[in-house]
Amino acid sequence: MKKRALLSIISIFLITIFSCKENESTTPLVKDVSEFNEAVKNAKPGDVITLANGVWKDAELVFEGKGTPEKPITLSVEEKGKVTLEGASNLQIAGEYLVIEGLVFKNGYTPTNAVISFRKSKNELANNCRLTECVIDNYNNPERQVQDYWITIYGKNNRIDHNHIVGKKNLGVTMIVGLDTKESIENNHKIDHNYFGPRPTYGNNGGETLRIGTSHNALENSKTLVESNYFDRTNGEHEIISNKSCKNTFKYNTFFECTGTLTMRHGNETMVDGNVFIGNGKPSTGGVRVINETQTVINNYHVGLTGYRFRGAFVIMNGVPNSPPNRYVPVIDSKVNNNTFINCDHIQLCAGSDAERSQAPRTSEISNNIFYHESKSDLFTVYDDISGVKFENNILGNNQVTDISGGFENADIQLIKNDQGFLIPKSDKIKNEITISPNIATKENTGVSWYSKSYNHIALNSGSLVKAKPGINTLFDAAKNSKPGDIIELISGETYLLTKAVKVSHPLTFKASGNEKATILFERMMAFEIQNGGSLSLENIKFDGASSPDYAGNSVISTSKNSMIENYKLFIDKCDFENFIVNHSFDVLRVAKGTFADTISIQNSKFKNITGHIAALDTETDDIGAYNVEYFIMKNNSLKDVQGAALRLYRGGKDESTFGPFLEMDHNVFDNVGFGSKNKYEAAMSLYGVQVIDIENNIFNKTKGLKMHLVVGEPVVNILNNNFYESDKLNVTGDEKYNVQNLWNLNPGFNGETYKLLENSPLKGKGTDALDLGVLK
Repeated sequence: MKKRALLSIISIFLITIFSCKENESTTPLVKDVSEFNEAVKNAKPGDVITLANGVWKDAELVFEGKGTPEKPITLSVEEKGKVTLEGASNLQIAGEYLVIEGLVFKNGYTPTNAVISFRKSKNELANNCRLTECVIDNYNNPERQVQDYWITIYGKNNRIDHNHIVGKKNLGVTMIVGLDTKESIENNHKIDHNYFGPRPTYGNNGGETLRIGTSHNALENSKTLVESNYFDRTNGEHEIISNKSCKNTFKYNTFFECTGTLTMRHGNETMVDGNVFIGNGKPSTGGVRVINETQTVINNYHVGLTGYRFRGAFVIMNGVPNSPPNRYVPVIDSKVNNNTFINCDHIQLCAGSDAERSQAPRTSEISNNIFYHESKSDLFTVYDDISGVKFENNILGNNQVTDISGGFENADIQLIKNDQGFLIPKSDKIKNEITISPNIATKENTGVSWYSKSYNHIALNSGSLVKAKPGINTLFDAAKNSKPGDIIELISGETYLLTKAVKVSHPLTFKASGNEKATILFERMMAFEIQNGGSLSLENIKFDGASSPDYAGNSVISTSKNSMIENYKLFIDKCDFENFIVNHSFDVLRVAKGTFADTISIQNSKFKNITGHIAALDTETDDIGAYNVEYFIMKNNSLKDVQGAALRLYRGGKDESTFGPFLEMDHNVFDNVGFGSKNKYEAAMSLYGVQVIDIENNIFNKTKGLKMHLVVGEPVVNILNNNFYESDKLNVTGDEKYNVQNLWNLNPGFNGETYKLLENSPLKGKGTDALDLGVLK
């Protein structure tokens, strides 16, 4: 008996030892993909797989396994910030209770459709997993119009928190929640405390930062919580967040200088509660846009938002009667309560009203909101019958007015800065104290602490002054040896010859040193080529075509023929372009498909004897809403004997996700422009689908006219105080409204060389600014 008892004790002891051994967690340090795969295959609950410091090049990782709530399996790094996945790298997650932390993706792009995906296949999903303290930084496909996503979330009960996500520039949503299988519906994901850093204007649909669902899932419940995230200048397109499913909640998020809105595009029963929208007066900054049924917008704070139309500080849309879920479902049974608007320019009600979107909101209410503006009196634009909305207990500043009857009261409002730095309205008539939640997202409490949120954006004219001697290819050499932001100074009155095109791969300025212009001759098909990452400023330079070859496709300035992932800027000031007379068309600016300019500005310059176009910005011809430039500015220029068009600006299609291009054309003279046999536009200026047009104080003299085709709802068009003398007239097609005032047909009476108006000219003082029409000296 004693022997048996002893054997039993020994057996229990050995079983206990081996059992403990089996459950013991491991922390393998892996140094390549092969070692990683082996560690994943053997991983048990509680294990931590650690990637060794260094660059993991072309690493496609599949992290799968089954942890437990108490003992998840973790993928981590040896030291945060010292492990980078580069080249063609990505991560797929599949299984239960997995944690991923500390990964950095940079210097490359995903070889598949996602950088990080919460599934291995449609049947192998991630549930109860967490992605935390990871970084995706400018991890872009170099082809601008190739689509991919950075984070795709499937399965259920996943948390995505404290990640740093910045700089997406190619086509595709930054982060999506996918509902394409029943296993991902009613997912209860939590997306919190992430830092979404700047995303530049994409110039097309497909630039959202966050999308939950698609039009196919509009009536499915996602039940995703988006809480305490910081959206920092995420300007990809109109919809910063595109909500396309039901029962999602957006709380305590901060939107800083974002040119767009949190949009309830599809789906019902959305909660938008306690968010902050900070515009700082930046153009096109917006707040919340409401579509669909049973939506709730409460306790949000908006300040300094300037956006209008669908980008207003608050927008409630008209809908399509009996709309399918993927169109515009009318706003029904929705509440907009206890929101604060400080110095916000536009509140848009029944927006988008047209023959299709004819159903105004109904059985909804707008109550207990505060509207205050220091300088603007009427903030409200009502596009349709608003009687289906109940207005109650809303407060206006003393100087605010509205045509909406009832539900508003004026109050003497003072703004007091609180401990968080927000301007809080105070008044005896404000019954409930306005507070900003302590859970509101900030730069400091989102993202990671070990990766910088500051970006070294290098501006034009911010670098060193580099003096270039006259001669052959001295400008080419100066550019080749330059640093970003440098200013290359030419000697006034001297001549520079280029037998090589200057490659502009970072921001560069070329300017003459004194009052007299320097002259550039060139023997290639172009003088300057703006490449990916480049921007160009030209000042006080004369471009002479005397040495230029007679080839098809010539231009003074060209973008790269390849797709450019980086937006560029082009500034031309006080420059002359003369004698580009060849058998083939010779353009001043030629751009390629897949390139996009934030700004092109041409001012105080002269163009004479040119067989091509000044700027043909029309290479995005797929008619999907894409275009080549956001802001085009042309001021105080003279154009004489230009056979092509001064400008062709094109935005095809009817997509409403973007709001450009923006055109400003002011105080120019067009003299004998557009009559060349190769001018396929048959106009001095041809505009198609341009969204904001301001054409003022120009003289069209013995020239082709101005053609416009207006598409996409409610373009803003002002054509004011222009003179068409012995010229074709304004030709407008499309169904949209436009504002035209003072189109004269008067002999301008100007000096033929300087275009300065003579004293007896009927156009003196006729400008909208009370100055002379045409160029100003």
